[in-house]
Amino acid sequence: MSQVDLEARIPNNVGLREDKRLLRALEKWQPAFIDWWKDTGPSDFNADQIYLRTAIGVGKGGWAHFDYVKMPDYRWGIFLADPVVDRKIHFGDHIGESIWNDVPGEMRNRLRRLIVTQGDTEPASVEQQRLLGHTAPSLYDMRSLFQVNAEEGRHLWAMVYLLHSYFGADGRDEADALLERRSGDEDSPRILEAFNKPITTWLDFFCFTTFTDRDGKYQLAALAESSFDPLARTTQFMLTEEAYHMQTGENGVGRIIHRCAELMHAGEDPRKVGAIPLDIVQRYINEWASASMDLFGGEDSTNAAESFASGLKGRYREGDGIYKDPKALEHSYKAEVPEGDHMVEKEIPLRRAMNALLLDSYVADCQRIVSRWNRDLERQQIDFRIVLPSKRFNRHQGIYSSACFTPQGELVDAEAWNSQREVWLPSQADRDYVESCMVAVREPGKFANWISPPPRGVNDQPLDFEFVKFH
Repeated sequence: MSQVDLEARIPNNVGLREDKRLLRALEKWQPAFIDWWKDTGPSDFNADQIYLRTAIGVGKGGWAHFDYVKMPDYRWGIFLADPVVDRKIHFGDHIGESIWNDVPGEMRNRLRRLIVTQGDTEPASVEQQRLLGHTAPSLYDMRSLFQVNAEEGRHLWAMVYLLHSYFGADGRDEADALLERRSGDEDSPRILEAFNKPITTWLDFFCFTTFTDRDGKYQLAALAESSFDPLARTTQFMLTEEAYHMQTGENGVGRIIHRCAELMHAGEDPRKVGAIPLDIVQRYINEWASASMDLFGGEDSTNAAESFASGLKGRYREGDGIYKDPKALEHSYKAEVPEGDHMVEKEIPLRRAMNALLLDSYVADCQRIVSRWNRDLERQQIDFRIVLPSKRFNRHQGIYSSACFTPQGELVDAEAWNSQREVWLPSQADRDYVESCMVAVREPGKFANWISPPPRGVNDQPLDFEFVKFH
């Protein structure tokens, strides 16, 4: 088990005390990070005491220490999962060779771009969510929001560590740029479009953490297979924290659905009591699920093929031995693609279909969540069912972006699509109504009427626990 230095200014298990040059560089970057947090992190709550979990180790339970902390004083750090002894490359063209602890020169630019793109998503989501604390439906949910924000900040540190450690002056410049771009900024936006979308309501937040953070799970899982061992070990630890973010979203949407169903079962009209109707929830799911599917990139991608062939990025659970062709040279991926007014089958060489394979794993995971929500509706004797939109619907990247499809995946013309747009995606009236439901509740144990309480509080605390202490 690697030693965690918790007394350092930057808690870490990467031996920063022994690397004075790297330590100086990161300590120089640290004040800029704190300034960024205060400027664009959770608005107006920096002086409050938040009941947060903080990573204190990389072993089982080492990331689950809870205590009150002011968010600017949160112990952001750098943690790598422990190395696997004698680990070998297990996919692509270099199978059987030893993994890399330094960056191969010919892969430098591609690897740096993968790290920067992943790193850019972490501060972006904090910026998107910075005002949500003002309309939190409970102290429990406010704490969950701040927990997600703090851990996204630590994930940014993880990527900045890699940039500073392995990419010289270019890496330092990229690390600085991660604090200079801003979500939604007209002149300097975040790299990926979903991270420039405004998140103004808690329904947006819960959909984002359900679907967009779940994209993060699959991207991190693919990078955790990397032959570049520092990246693999960094992302492996990040996945531990990412699970909570997805759980926050999945449970949050589920609690909104449960509350609406509960009211309907009692004969109430959700709109008349400030709850969120199921058809609006469905439209928000359609929007965020489709935007998140775009994050996987093109289903037919030479960049994905080269990243796989070189050993930089694998398939989901590549190391579990579930794939019969670790070089991905023997098979193809079949996809139906639009051609005029009909669909035709296309075979994509498997290496070029790596994004499509990752997306398929993601869709299956999302379907599991939707099925869980629907079981709750069934238990409450509500006929409405949530539907995960087709991976063809509302796409702006990949093989379906050139045509229009219904949420069921049926090819339609642009006129038909536009006529149904507000049936399938949130209208301005939907957004205005959801905004009107967002009223702050700050009494311990109390919840806004549009969301049901969770079964229990975080870390087994009671629901009336004071998760946030205001100064």
